[in-house]
Amino acid sequence: MSNIMGIRSVSDYVQFFINLDMGNSVSFVSFVNNEKLVLKHKLQNNEIKKEFVLEGIKILEQLTSEIQLIGEKKILEKYSKIKN
Repeated sequence: MSNIMGIRSVSDYVQFFINLDMGNSVSFVSFVNNEKLVLKHKLQNNEIKKEFVLEGIKILEQLTSEIQLIGEKKILEKYSKIKN
C-alpha cells in the first residue's frame, strides 16, 4: 500500500506486479483494479494514514488511464525499464 509498502510511483507498481511473478494467471489490468479496491477498503481503517492510501489510489488511477490509452503490454514495457 503506497508509502507503507514503499510504492510511490507508477513504476513501483509495475515492478511490484512483475516481481509477484504471476505469469499469465492474472492480467496487469486485473491486478491494478484489485489493488484499487483493496486501497478503497483501507480508507475505512482509522489506523492507517489516509494520505498514503489516497496517493496509492491516485497512482493506480493514472495507471488505469495509461492502460486504456496505450495498452497493458506497452505500460509493462515502458515502466519496467524505469528504475526509481
